Amino acid sequence: MNKIRKGDEVIVITGKDRGRRGTVLELFEDDRILVEGVNVAKKHQKANPNAMPPLPGGIVDKEMPLDISNVLVFNSKTKKGDRVGIRISEDGSKQRIFRSTGQTVDL
Repeated sequence: MNKIRKGDEVIVITGKDRGRRGTVLELFEDDRILVEGVNVAKKHQKANPNAMPPLPGGIVDKEMPLDISNVLVFNSKTKKGDRVGIRISEDGSKQRIFRSTGQTVDL
């Protein structure tokens, strides 16, 4: 069970975008994640009229992946980033919990 999932709201704790919040768009196999609106880079893109739909050329903003260790799941109760643990209940199901409060992440 992953501690961070697609759709979680996370907060960046290191780097140039420290303190910014965003939603996880994608998880990669090598422990990197793509966060909406965070770690944006400029990409010079060549026009491709043969693509469907045709791609215009120019400079586009592209979100680049971050290492998963540079983000924390955002806790809406405490308004801070929080570490996530896994609790196994009596019936054998797993739940993600916030380490500081013990509340479940999936509310």
